[in-house]
Amino acid sequence: MSSDEQGRPRKTLTIKKTARDAHAEDAPKRTRTGARARLVAQIERTKESVERQKDPVGYQRRQEEEARGARKPSAGGRGAPSRGQAPRAGQPDRGSSQRGPSDRGTPNRGSSDRGPSTRGRSDDIRRDAAPASRAARPQQRAPRLRDDQYIAPATPAGRFYDPFEDDGPAPEFAPEPEHAAEPEFAQERDYSRERAPTVETRSRRPREPRQAEIFTVFAPCPQGLEEALTAEMQALGYDDAQAGRAGCSFTADWSGVQRANLYSRLATRILVQVAHAEISHEDDILDLARDTPWERWFGAEQTLRVDTSAIKSPVQSLQYCNLRAKDGICDRLRELEGERPSIDTVRPDARVHLFLTGHTATLYLDTSGESLFKRGWRLDKGEAPLRENLAAGMLALAGWDPAAPLLDPFCGSGTILIEAAWIALGVPPGISRPFGFERLRDHDAYRWRDLKDDARSRILPQLDAPLVGYDLDPQAIEFAQNNAERAWLTADSIRFEVGDARQVTAPADHGWIVTNPPYGERMGAEQDPDLWRDWATCLKRNFAGWQLHVITSDLTLPNQMRLKPKRRVPLHNGSLDCRLFGFELVAAGYRDA
Repeated sequence: MSSDEQGRPRKTLTIKKTARDAHAEDAPKRTRTGARARLVAQIERTKESVERQKDPVGYQRRQEEEARGARKPSAGGRGAPSRGQAPRAGQPDRGSSQRGPSDRGTPNRGSSDRGPSTRGRSDDIRRDAAPASRAARPQQRAPRLRDDQYIAPATPAGRFYDPFEDDGPAPEFAPEPEHAAEPEFAQERDYSRERAPTVETRSRRPREPRQAEIFTVFAPCPQGLEEALTAEMQALGYDDAQAGRAGCSFTADWSGVQRANLYSRLATRILVQVAHAEISHEDDILDLARDTPWERWFGAEQTLRVDTSAIKSPVQSLQYCNLRAKDGICDRLRELEGERPSIDTVRPDARVHLFLTGHTATLYLDTSGESLFKRGWRLDKGEAPLRENLAAGMLALAGWDPAAPLLDPFCGSGTILIEAAWIALGVPPGISRPFGFERLRDHDAYRWRDLKDDARSRILPQLDAPLVGYDLDPQAIEFAQNNAERAWLTADSIRFEVGDARQVTAPADHGWIVTNPPYGERMGAEQDPDLWRDWATCLKRNFAGWQLHVITSDLTLPNQMRLKPKRRVPLHNGSLDCRLFGFELVAAGYRDA
């Protein structure tokens, strides 16, 4: 009882301790569990791993010393903990100042009542208990991680540790109190200042882009156009193009092979070399064909055609060599896919060319399909038509300027003028036809579509100069107009008219005349002996300042026209050996007949 300032008695509330509360005070602190305990254990294991890597010999020695201290017997008896050993969880410490419920009122030997010397000894026991208990606890093995993961150790605040850095020593960890590792003596730790271990993924080095496969390509053409074809391929970006016999060779990736098919006006085919070897017998062709990986291009589900040609080859039969190559291809596909492809000589899915020269054999994959001179617009051919690539070659050899007027007085079905219109407008010659590579395996239709869309976007809307064609045959003019319409050319692009070459007039003061006049079988029995003389008179009178280029198999044509050619280029129109004569028409340079 107490009294206030006025002397009146005042009651106070007193709380008595029960036996349960006394037992709770004497009980050891609860061991921490859960995520925070796992985090602490993970940090400890990481620290031990770093120490073991920095000083493996010293780490092993410390472990052995701690183990010997843990095995040392206690002085207080069999069941009592030693001086360097921590008491077990749930067991009261005999050297502590706490009392259990049964010892209430009974002084303890090691209690703080014994004096300052005893209290100092108890503190020593507590300081030595922490490292001994860590050694007594079974060592836990660190978790196994994948090769692309590592556990970043905890580092002091403000410092970044790169585990892959070799420029300096490993980072030192900030020291912690020895009792912080033991839950029974630890106080509440501030985990906000510690860096939690993180699992990071190593960034793998990106792979270098795969280089496109480069192929050796051969583009055949009509004889006489080799130099013109080489110049065309170099203009298309094939810098290593070299002229050869009846063709041109260069290197390109698969996209370049497709571009050559799409843009070449002079080539007959685009052949990709797939095998080459020396041979001494026809059976060597069978082995060469069998060792070639045809399965990457076509399979047993596709049809096949094999063609063979040779130059100065000692083989006895080209047909037998063709059969050996075909058998080698079919045998390989049957071994790999269980079936051999069917043969189709009209419209096959895959074409293979065997070329023999001397004692070598070369196998080519035909990526064009049908010949490239088949543009897709000429259905009405008329009599003795001129091939489209030969017509384009004549324009190239004549040096025709696409911005200059062009005249063909013997136009026939209009092949030369339609080719000239596509050249002037920038229309790719293969824009409206299919190709053989579209039926091969792994054909990328989307990339091929993008390539054609880009080509279409570059086509000009209209011509800059007039293109005029004449012919005596009204049916030939009708054929020419139909072909021009299929080639998406309007009537304003090319003017086709029925007319006599001996009476035509010049549509401009300068330009080119490129023509394929009738000769050989086209002349027939009713040939006018004055045709060439009268035509030459018209040219000298009306076309002064123009360039004249004529292809013919009649080598006496210049003499009949009484004109002196400035150029003569050997060409082959099919099986006919022809010449392309070039004349420069000057009014004062010739006499009228």
